[in-house]
Amino acid sequence: MSIARSASSLQLARETRERFVLATEGAIVPLARAIRDRLTQLASEVSNARAMQEHRDDFVAFQGQATQWVTLAQAGWRKALGAGTQTGGLTTFPTALRLELIGDEVVESNILASRLAQVIHDKASFELSDLRLRIQHLEGTSELDSKDVLKPETLAKLLVEQWLAAGLSRELWSRVQDTVQLQLLDVVVKAYEGANAFLIANGVMQEIDLKSFVRRTGNAGGGGNSGGFNSSFAAGASTATAPMDQGSQHGQQRPGFGAQAPQQQQASVPMPASSTIGGSPLTIARQRAQTALLSLKRFVTARIGGDTTIVTAQNSIAATAQAGRATGPGSGGGNAAGGVGGVGGTTAPRAFSRTFAGAIADAEAAYRMAATQYMEASGEQATMIQQTAVDLRRRSAELKKRAPTTADKATVEIVALMFQAILAEERIPFSARVWFARLQMPVLRVAIAEPEFFGTLQHPARMLIDRMGSCVMGFDAAAITGSALEGEIRRVVQVIEQYPETGQRVFKLVFDEFVAFLSRYLTQSDSTQRVMSVAQQVEQKETMAIQYTIELRKMLNDMPVRDEIREFLFKVWAEVLAIAALRYGAQGEQTVMLKRVASELVWAASAKPNRTDRARVIQDLPQLLQRLRQGMALLGIVDEPQEAHIKTIGATLSDAFLSKTEAIPQAKIEAMAERLAHLEDFVSDIGGTADLPLDAHSIEMLLGVDAASIEVVPDAAGVQVPEDMLAWAHELQVGNWFMLDHNDRVSQVQFVWRSDRKQLHLFATADGRSFLIQAGRLATYLQAGLLVPAEEETLTVRATREALAKLDANPERLLN
Repeated sequence: MSIARSASSLQLARETRERFVLATEGAIVPLARAIRDRLTQLASEVSNARAMQEHRDDFVAFQGQATQWVTLAQAGWRKALGAGTQTGGLTTFPTALRLELIGDEVVESNILASRLAQVIHDKASFELSDLRLRIQHLEGTSELDSKDVLKPETLAKLLVEQWLAAGLSRELWSRVQDTVQLQLLDVVVKAYEGANAFLIANGVMQEIDLKSFVRRTGNAGGGGNSGGFNSSFAAGASTATAPMDQGSQHGQQRPGFGAQAPQQQQASVPMPASSTIGGSPLTIARQRAQTALLSLKRFVTARIGGDTTIVTAQNSIAATAQAGRATGPGSGGGNAAGGVGGVGGTTAPRAFSRTFAGAIADAEAAYRMAATQYMEASGEQATMIQQTAVDLRRRSAELKKRAPTTADKATVEIVALMFQAILAEERIPFSARVWFARLQMPVLRVAIAEPEFFGTLQHPARMLIDRMGSCVMGFDAAAITGSALEGEIRRVVQVIEQYPETGQRVFKLVFDEFVAFLSRYLTQSDSTQRVMSVAQQVEQKETMAIQYTIELRKMLNDMPVRDEIREFLFKVWAEVLAIAALRYGAQGEQTVMLKRVASELVWAASAKPNRTDRARVIQDLPQLLQRLRQGMALLGIVDEPQEAHIKTIGATLSDAFLSKTEAIPQAKIEAMAERLAHLEDFVSDIGGTADLPLDAHSIEMLLGVDAASIEVVPDAAGVQVPEDMLAWAHELQVGNWFMLDHNDRVSQVQFVWRSDRKQLHLFATADGRSFLIQAGRLATYLQAGLLVPAEEETLTVRATREALAKLDANPERLLN
């Protein structure tokens, strides 16, 4: 709806946008300078070889394309000034829903843009809301155009798009996004403040009516904390996930709730006890979870029969996206201009799908506003949770009344019961539960469009909720409130709410981002970083020692070298080279010298039939022995053990003077020295199969680090580890909580880190203790029940089981 406005009002609105664009355009050049400075800093930092090369590549890439990005961004931003107002400031909508597939790259780009836009929203929410209302007042509209320059999404999307157009990568943007946010925030906030000040000075809404603000947010159909600003991945409604079910085109039933249950099947299936299921504990847990999902499916299909009118993914997702932008509470939900294609590929209108999608969008927007009030309220948390549950239950009951099919009614009820169970989980802190509750409507939308949500544990929506739930249930409320973890959960929920039209894909993207966040968040403390660094170095050192031993064996395979020298090189000097490479770098001066010692020792211990060679050995021997002592000292081999090795080597060298065997040709010695100098080019990656000797003493002696804060649990010698247990150990998810029974002391621990080769696993307690457990011992602890998950089943599986229990007791509620 729009109201005719005078030319002066429209001109004032346009001038406001021009001033805003001018103010923000000036930030692009300083932004590029800040990015360059950040990349320069990263390129100069000392790190591992891979990271240093990556930083240098980033700097070179940006240095070459920065000018083009600035030029494109400035020109695009000025051009955008007319794109969102070419209709005179009136919001327009497509006459029909457009169905089009969006590629992965487009989705990823828009997620990057949405992250920047959300930060701006959070920082400038009040100024942005006031400006929106003033512009709408001037132009007589109910919402800004989707491409309006005043919307944070427009600027964010333009910067990302022009970044890619200039030939820069998404990965590089991700690595500098913190710099982008920091540089832009103050400028954009001040631009909003300046725009409001300009309008106030011209007499436009000098006082904002808050009641009017709340009413407008609801009518816009996309309300939220930032005044209803919604962004979309592409113009028009889009379908980014499951294609139209092919079975429905031929009269076949879709998988999920619409399938007819065989007559002989019971409504539900009894849950088998773990003792009746074979296999490892991991297999048992998975079978129990799958049985819960199967029981629910059979219960529902036994009661709704052959109702196959489940809305297809295209209709549900596209209609929901359109409803979120254009449908208000009183819109009536009619299908626009002929509607969208139906199940069979026809163009018959499916009015009910849009009406129902609009109802979900309305419920979602309304609860977002209510949830904000719950979070800001100062009352008892238990009371707030109860109010949240009652609010969601009431909205679910209203949605069931508007559901067009019995399958949709059943889906609404089951999702509502699942989230009731999640809200009732007292081990989840209050603030996290309120954010979890905001996922009910997005999950409902996905469950209707994608019935496989109820049939697989690997659905991204389930995986996301389970992963977030498993992390927060180990913390108390004080540790969560205001933390970076709570902030990340909030961001995840808000991103999902922004993109209702993308189905499970947005869940998958934010799931991957949440996992990446956890790897940083759980290891950010100084003590954990220290333990990680030590553990990673030990693994690298032991792995390199094995690799060096293999290469030395290859080099000496066809050389006449005494067994005593071979044993010393394989068992001692390979370790020396590994620790030297770790401490000084593979091509460090000390490492290169110690590599050369190996070839010198081989030559010195070989037969010396001529006087010149014997004289050379005598001359070089003091320096050779000094360097051998220096290398052994790196391993902590000193005093008597060191003297024993020196004595053995000395005796071998003496025998070489009297030996009548063939001497090693100088060319072979030189080839060996050359190969040793570049040993890292020849070693092979042996993966995680190496046996790593690990204990606190070796950590201290090898790396010079006090290991008092680390409880080291190495592999037990001679113990055979079952493959299925080792596989289970490798599948443990970072962030999950466990009960660890070690040395007759039970501790609640969180899995915070796994080494690159999956040999070492770090668990931490809330009081700062750390347990570094080797893979083999971890597997045996899992098998013996000394390390058990704090939760026997995931959050959504438990919620599914509780929902099924209520339905079994009261089956009438499914459709009532």
